[in-house]
Amino acid sequence: MDPGVAERGGQVARDTLAGGSAALGLIVLAKLVVQALALPRYGYFRDELYYLACADHLAWGYVDHPPLSIAILWLQRALFGDSLFALRALPALAGCLTILLTARLARDLGGGRFAQTLAALAALVAPIYLGIDHYFSMNALDLALWPLAAWILLRALATGRTAFWAALGLVLGAGLLNKMSVLWLGAGIALGLLATPHRRVLAMKGPWIAAALAGALYLPHLVWQARHAWPTLEFMRNATSLKMVDVSLAGFVKGQILAMNPVTAPIWVAGLVWLFASRAGRPWRILGWIFLAVAAILVLAGRSRASYLAPANPMVLAAGAVALEGLPAAAGRSWIRAAAAAVLVIAGMALAPFGLPLLPVETYLRYARALGASPSTEEHLRLGELPQHYADMFGWEEMAAVVARAYAGLSPRERDGCGIFAQNYGEAGAIDFFGRRYGLPRALSGHNSYWMWGPGERPVDVLIVVGGDLEDNRQAFEMLEQAGTIRCDLCMPYERDLPVYIGRAPKAPLALLWPRLKKYV
Repeated sequence: MDPGVAERGGQVARDTLAGGSAALGLIVLAKLVVQALALPRYGYFRDELYYLACADHLAWGYVDHPPLSIAILWLQRALFGDSLFALRALPALAGCLTILLTARLARDLGGGRFAQTLAALAALVAPIYLGIDHYFSMNALDLALWPLAAWILLRALATGRTAFWAALGLVLGAGLLNKMSVLWLGAGIALGLLATPHRRVLAMKGPWIAAALAGALYLPHLVWQARHAWPTLEFMRNATSLKMVDVSLAGFVKGQILAMNPVTAPIWVAGLVWLFASRAGRPWRILGWIFLAVAAILVLAGRSRASYLAPANPMVLAAGAVALEGLPAAAGRSWIRAAAAAVLVIAGMALAPFGLPLLPVETYLRYARALGASPSTEEHLRLGELPQHYADMFGWEEMAAVVARAYAGLSPRERDGCGIFAQNYGEAGAIDFFGRRYGLPRALSGHNSYWMWGPGERPVDVLIVVGGDLEDNRQAFEMLEQAGTIRCDLCMPYERDLPVYIGRAPKAPLALLWPRLKKYV
C-alpha cells in the first residue's frame, strides 16, 4: 500500500475527528438506548440457557462452539450475576464497538465526517445486528472481531510493522476460540493477499507470524476436538443434512438485503463497486476480496444463514460510505446527505421491531401483519405466529414449574433416585436455570454438549421425561404416567402442549442407553 495513501487518510482523520466524534457518540448512545429498551421484553433466549449450563462445565470446547464466549460468560456471571441485564450488557457493548469499528474503517479508507457517520448509521440500523446484540452468544463478539481484524490488517499493510501482524494473529486466534467461522475470514485474507499487489508481503515474516499466533491460540481447542473424536465436525454434518434448508443464490442475496436493512443495500453495493472498479478504492481492494470470498463460501455450501455473512459487512459498509461521500459535488449536496441519513434512521426505526423485541407481542403481530411480514426460517421447522428468535424467549419458566410439580409429587425416596430428561438443550437449560428455585436435580439430555456431560454417576430409578415419543417412553419403563402438560401458545410449535411423564422401573440402566441418545444437531 502506498504510504502516501495512508498519510492522506490520516490527515483526513485528523481534520474530521472533532466533528465526527459528536455524531458517532450520538449513534452509539442511540444503540445503547434501543438495546436497553428491549431488555424488559419477553425472556431468556433458548441458547442463553444452554450457554449458562455450558458455563457450569468449563472446558476447552463444546460440541457446537469453541470455549471463549463461555469462559467470558463464566467470569461475567461470577462478577455480575445472571439477570437479563447482566447477561445482555456485554453483547450491547460489543454492538457499540462494531459501530465504532465500522466508522473507523471508513475513516482509514479516507472517509470524512459524512462517510464515518453514514457507515455508523448503516451498522446501527441493520436488524441482524440489533438482534444478535440483544442476547448473549458468541455472535455479538464475532461481529466486533471481524472489523477489528480488518482494521488491524489495513494498518499492517500500510505500515509493514510486525507488531500489527502479531496483533492480527492474536485477534484471529481469539476469534477462532470464539467461533470457527473466523476460518472464513482467514481464507478471505489469504485470497485477498494473493489477488492483490499485497501478495509481496507473503515474502515477509509478518503474515506468517500472524498465522502462527492464531494457530497457537487455537491449538488447545483442536487438541480438545481430537480427544473427543471431533464432535463439532459431526455436529456440522448433521446440522447441514438434517436441520438447515437449501438456500439458492437469489434466496441468499434476498436474506442478506433483509438482514442488513434494504436501505443499506446501496451502501454496501457501492462499496463493492468502489473497491473493485475505482482507482480510489484500489489500495483497499483486499477488503472486497474478503467479503466476496466469505460470500462465495456460504453460497457454495448451499445451506447457510444470512447472518453468517453479517460480520463481513462492516468492511463494505465502510467502503460504500466513502464511495458515496466522494460523489461529485452538486447543488444542495448537504440536503442530499441529510436526507440519506434521515432515510437510514426512519428505515431503522421501522424495521427495528423485527430484530429487537421492542413491542408487546400482540402489538408486534399487528405491526408485522400490517407490513405483510411473516415468520421465515432457515431450518426444517414448523413456525408459529412469532419468528423463531422471539418464540424461543417464551415458556421456559412455565416448563420448569410443571416439571417441579411432577418432582414434588414423588415420594422422598423416589426423589433421591430421580433424574430429569429433556429432548433438547433449551429445555434442559431451562430446567437447570429455573429449576434451582425448586431444588430440581440437574437436567439430562442427549442434545449436543448435554450428551457429552453424560448421565451422571447416580443411579436413576425414576425419570421425569419432558416430551418425546409416547411409545418410546413406554418401551423404556415398566410403568409410565403423564404427570402434567406444559402449555405455551407463543412458543415454537414443537414446544407447545408438551407432556411431562414419570417413568418408573426403567428396563435398562440409563448409562447403558446413553450412547443411543446422542443427538448432535
